[in-house]
Amino acid sequence: MIQQTLEKMKRMKLYGMQRSFRHATETGSMANLTPDELISLLVENEWDDRQNRSMERNLRGARFRYQATVEELDFRPGRELDKNQLLRLADGGYIKKGENILLTGSTGTGKSYLACALGNQACSKGHKVLYANTTRLLTQFKMAKVDGSAIKEMLRLEKLDVLILDDFGIQPLDVQSRMLLMELIEDRHGKKSTIITSQLPVSAWYEIIGDRTWQMLFWTESCTTHTASNYRENPCGNNEKSIPKIYNFNAT
Repeated sequence: MIQQTLEKMKRMKLYGMQRSFRHATETGSMANLTPDELISLLVENEWDDRQNRSMERNLRGARFRYQATVEELDFRPGRELDKNQLLRLADGGYIKKGENILLTGSTGTGKSYLACALGNQACSKGHKVLYANTTRLLTQFKMAKVDGSAIKEMLRLEKLDVLILDDFGIQPLDVQSRMLLMELIEDRHGKKSTIITSQLPVSAWYEIIGDRTWQMLFWTESCTTHTASNYRENPCGNNEKSIPKIYNFNAT
């Protein structure tokens, strides 16, 4: 009877429940549980198992450049990172609001690592994330335009809770790349979060991505730039009243 139940659980893909039930029968602990306690135990273990498997799938699908975590971030004074702000971002509130994060700084300052840490944290909370090198992603889009799969790929990216675009601005964007980037940002705008890393200061992005994309991405109701010592108003202004907030970290 017990073996049949275990087999049915397996065929129904109730793996967490199956392991818990097997353990309870093998150790004899089931005899000490009331029916309500047993059901609660089985359901709790099944829930945990599904959550863990979901997080593992999200982590594999994210294809992070670094296996980074928020707990491993370096907050020593020389790094000049706002620990409180980053820990608030780690809670994932920006994802629910469709807000964006910009990480700028010179080579070797840990921008990509920080982006991956935030992405990893998002995965742990059940969000779907993808890490991508900006240049390679746009090249893939161009190839998708040729074979007719561009719309499908765009829809896939649009549904991601967090999209990490790494190394933005390393190579100049041609007209087609600008249009593809504009389409991607516009489709995700106000609905999903995007994390962008770049060696270039935000003030230099205008010439790279073009007028319309710049407006869609950077005009905010509450637009602030995080620097080493203070917060200052972003020159993008307050011209739009419904565009989500952007968190801009200058890695040093």
